[in-house]
Amino acid sequence: MPQKNLKNIKKINLVSLGCAKNLVDSEQLLTRLRAEGYEIVSAYDQADVVIINTCGFINDAIDESLDTIGEALEKNNHVIVTGCLGTKRDLILKHYPHLLAVTGPQAFDAVLKAVNCFFKKDPALTALNHHKNERIKLTPKHYAYLKIAEGCDHLCSYCIIPQLRGKLVSKPIGQVLDEAKQLADYGVKELLVIAQDTGAYGANLNHRTDFWNGCPIKTDLYSLSNQLAKLDIWIRLHYLYPYPHINQIVELMAEQKILPYLDVPLQHVNRRLLKLMRRPGNNTNTLKQIENWRTICPGLTIRSTFIVGFPGETEQEFEELLNFLKTANLDRVGCFKYSPVEGAAANKLPQPISEELKQERFDRLMQLQATISEQKLKNKIGQTLPVIIDQITEEYAVGRSQGDAPEIDGLVYIQNAKNLKSGDIVDVTITNSDIYDLFGASIKKPL
Repeated sequence: MPQKNLKNIKKINLVSLGCAKNLVDSEQLLTRLRAEGYEIVSAYDQADVVIINTCGFINDAIDESLDTIGEALEKNNHVIVTGCLGTKRDLILKHYPHLLAVTGPQAFDAVLKAVNCFFKKDPALTALNHHKNERIKLTPKHYAYLKIAEGCDHLCSYCIIPQLRGKLVSKPIGQVLDEAKQLADYGVKELLVIAQDTGAYGANLNHRTDFWNGCPIKTDLYSLSNQLAKLDIWIRLHYLYPYPHINQIVELMAEQKILPYLDVPLQHVNRRLLKLMRRPGNNTNTLKQIENWRTICPGLTIRSTFIVGFPGETEQEFEELLNFLKTANLDRVGCFKYSPVEGAAANKLPQPISEELKQERFDRLMQLQATISEQKLKNKIGQTLPVIIDQITEEYAVGRSQGDAPEIDGLVYIQNAKNLKSGDIVDVTITNSDIYDLFGASIKKPL
């Protein structure tokens, strides 16, 4: 394959697929590429090399990744594949044998090596200190994801994340706080703290004490959240496994140090199924936990996700989940139909559920949750809520309350939006609602 001259061509296009954690990897990779002198462009046919940062968590994600690689190759012959699906190298090369390179997740050095090789570039000639280079963001200017750890120590039977991303590796707390401060200094108004298992932050380091700005800080989520609160911006935590110490985090929410938003993926409530999933908990204990969290922080928004159609799930066990939702009255709920991911232990379980029954249970659960959500939002009519503005349209300013994360939760549509801009935080009086969204009018100038 002919090589191209770096002096004339050094344009890179990157496509990021999958979760927010993968998005952060893409941002870091783009930042390093720019630090090496490459220009980032937005289209396949504008670039000399296309990088696809893939997802490989479930079959639909694998299909999307393979389709995207094919789309890129139709417009550009020079494609590098990285990310979670990159661990299935043989599968990728079976479909597309003429790729420049295939690497796994977070293989930044390998990707840079492949790019430099293509351009016949000696990285020592132009390498910069990328740690001092402003991070490229793929989100709007006013919010950013802050990834604090990689990997996971849990062995949930339906999941292959430990195979794809390895065991828990926490970032040093000083490094996390440096990144958070830098983002805040650049104008970020909301940090979304993420990891595969955010609540376990620091466990692999035995929660050692490190130093930041000369002060000792313990490497755990409570200490990190306390420090992030000092940035005086919105701090939103995602993917919190229901550990006992989450109570301490909810106390910080009650003290208004971080947003009163608890994202706890419960997956199910039936004891037998949770055991098969290799997850803790049961119906009664989980309801007590939720009651306790709401006692600590009465204004708490609770988000969770559930799996329906897990192998062997009976109608009675599914009804137990529905009854739990009726009692728990959760604010935000996502639902997934069980997908037999290659390499997951749950694939060996007997009594697989038909796709038709999975869909029926999915529809029933989401219909129930829609009813719950509609009533909970109706109860907010007349309240005045702080809202962060995401975009301005001809008719409305569109934002989110403290109980709404970007991409996955509801929106607030605001009239009287003159002089507002993305990133403003305004007080909004709620005048109407529907199943998932709120409507109102701003009453105070932006903060």
